[in-house]
Amino acid sequence: MVHNSFLRLPVRQPDSEKITINLGFVDLGQIELLVQEGFYANRTDFIRTAIRNQIDRHAEVVSQAVTRKRVALGLRLFSRDDLETARDAGQMLEIRVLGLAIIAADVTPELALASIASISVLGGLQAGDAVKSALAERIT
Repeated sequence: MVHNSFLRLPVRQPDSEKITINLGFVDLGQIELLVQEGFYANRTDFIRTAIRNQIDRHAEVVSQAVTRKRVALGLRLFSRDDLETARDAGQMLEIRVLGLAIIAADVTPELALASIASISVLGGLQAGDAVKSALAERIT
């Protein structure tokens, strides 16, 4: 007898977020010209390159601000175990992330409220809708 089983694949987290910008026609035309001339593969390639160049240009300011504001840089996952440990120790976390903060899917709104004092994310926050709703007043 053969059983068909379905594998549960992990949900792939996006590694970027889509944004929308408005450009003047002259700027857009110049970008299109640079793409046509082969300097960039497409508009997105040009825009990403321009953004990275500006971030590199201000790298020292970013580094100083990250240190001064005591933020975690990159991706930070807050698991159920992390939050239970904080709660059981009588601690409330002040989450500060520049990048992506993820609150695990198995975290309940009650656990989040009992263990997270505040959340400040420059970038993206991924959490269940119920957790986000419960923490709404603590998210800045």
